Amino acid sequence: MTRVISIWLPTFATDRLTRIRNASCAAQADRAFATTEAVAGARRLAAVNGAAAGAGLAPGLPLADARAVVPDLAVAESEPAADLRALRALARWCGRWTPTVAVEGLSGTGGAGLWLDVTGCAHLFGGETALLESVRDRLAALGLTVRVGMADTPGAAWAAARFLDGVPDGGAALIPPGAQRQLLGGLPVAALRLPPPARETLGRLGLRTLDDLLRRPRAPLSRRLGPEVWRRLDQLLGHAPEPLAPLRPAVAHRVRIAFAEPIGRTEDVAAALDDLLARLCGVMDQAGRGVRRLDLTVYRVDGTVTRARIGTGRPSRDPAHLARLFRERLDGLDAGFGIEVMGLDATRHQPMTPAQTTLAAETGADGARDSLPRLIDRLVERCGADNVVRLSAWRSHRPERAQRAVAPDAPQAAQDWPAHRAPRPVRLLRRPVPVIPPTEAGRTIPERIGGEWWQGPAGGEVVDLLRVEDPDGARAWIARDRVGWTKRGVFP
Repeated sequence: MTRVISIWLPTFATDRLTRIRNASCAAQADRAFATTEAVAGARRLAAVNGAAAGAGLAPGLPLADARAVVPDLAVAESEPAADLRALRALARWCGRWTPTVAVEGLSGTGGAGLWLDVTGCAHLFGGETALLESVRDRLAALGLTVRVGMADTPGAAWAAARFLDGVPDGGAALIPPGAQRQLLGGLPVAALRLPPPARETLGRLGLRTLDDLLRRPRAPLSRRLGPEVWRRLDQLLGHAPEPLAPLRPAVAHRVRIAFAEPIGRTEDVAAALDDLLARLCGVMDQAGRGVRRLDLTVYRVDGTVTRARIGTGRPSRDPAHLARLFRERLDGLDAGFGIEVMGLDATRHQPMTPAQTTLAAETGADGARDSLPRLIDRLVERCGADNVVRLSAWRSHRPERAQRAVAPDAPQAAQDWPAHRAPRPVRLLRRPVPVIPPTEAGRTIPERIGGEWWQGPAGGEVVDLLRVEDPDGARAWIARDRVGWTKRGVFP
């Protein structure tokens, strides 16, 4: 049975600004406060907090009229982009309860909403009631006005959080499984998330509650109301699917640990990480897979979230090796006021077949085989992925383009490129050096390399290459093009 939590933050825009202001302004949280925007050359209210709404102000009211009602109204410029960034950050913070968190978006009047798919998660927090109260209390502790609802479908949870009677601001509405039709039938049709024209049409027809719609046959009203009304009603009742788009894709292999008391010492974080790695590697062993990329998510007490990521060059499920890769990340980890939850996700993994082990130490054949990949992993974590590369052959007749720097775990290039008939120098100069044209005595048969026309203007022009030898026996590679005679490389 699917269970979804809807989080409704009716004054998110003003709560965000109140939270980020300094202490002197934050102390005025009970003062009427609103954000404004320019509409047709006039300043109008975009969002209001609870105190302003209690004084009779509402979004859309001209600022001059609002000041006539509340002379000491505090205002600030509306910032929808900043509100959306903060909402996404809050969605990541909500990952402490479930990995499937979807952003509903901004309401246009300063409100915002989130969805949490908590299917199979409630028992980890003491049941659905305890989970719902935990979500409400922790969001309220962040200074947010919040209403939450839980039901079988996103639509039912959305309606319960916003319209269910008897749920005050800061309350929690829990709809038991399969009870949404009985408990939500008396709600207004606005609980179906319909646009204003559709709600007005339903009001003119005398259909004001969900029960009014459920008692009417659909066929006579379909042409007048359209399919949207019935689709929303079916989604609320669970008769039609409504998939959520999570902020982060769900991962198949994930482990987490919640602490009874917040931790902050690096030793404690490392011990918790060792436990997570041991559990995750056990799960990966049973699945016959090895990790290629791991994401460590740390949830702090103050509501902030930080992440650390490592990658491996080949599939691995060795906890000790993975812990060494995380060591550099833990040294710079800021625990803030304490860490209360840690999660570890295998965001990239591949099949990994078991290998026969021997009684020899790691310096044996198996250890020697794995030593280079493990060394590369440590270098990548310490120096950065872009700074650890290897040279790979490239299909080009031009010697300076016959190899490229690729990642250490990049697949080998195809070997069907024809070999060069003429020998190539052991070293190419970074920049060609102008030289005097060689005499006939020191020349060998020239080699002509045409321009790579398929590369466009960057393909270069035709160039003649000669192998010359000076009186001391040093041999060099001399090129002639329209620039003149230049030295390009040296032979052994």
